[in-house]
Amino acid sequence: MNNRLQQFLGAENISQSQFAEELGVARASVSHILAGRNKPGYDFLTSLMARYPRLNMEWLLAGKGKMYKENSQTEERPVQETTPAPDLFTSLPESPISMPEPVPEANPALTDAPTAPSVTSETTDNQKTITKIIVFYSDHTFQEIR
Repeated sequence: MNNRLQQFLGAENISQSQFAEELGVARASVSHILAGRNKPGYDFLTSLMARYPRLNMEWLLAGKGKMYKENSQTEERPVQETTPAPDLFTSLPESPISMPEPVPEANPALTDAPTAPSVTSETTDNQKTITKIIVFYSDHTFQEIR
């Protein structure tokens, strides 16, 4: 198979490093496969099939048939229209939960244990309630408030 893969790279006129980059694999992986030290894995083969749909995998794996699929065998994949992902920083919906008032900083000299800020649970239109809040402190400790 490594000889056929080398033939394919020649037919496509691409280097080993370009091929590895196009498939998203390490250059060493391609080098080891072409040298016969390793056999291609599932991820390598699926990336190869996705990137080069005209390549006849039966030819590559078993040496049967021609290097490229005939036009009648090649299925054109329909282009799927995708909606762009929402921009999380500009298109946030208005939150039904109002922000609690800031809690004044406790004076550490007056208390030994950290005090939990007063938290009120507010219900939203869909009756969700806050069940747990975790507060992280600058000294890398945290406190869980239920």
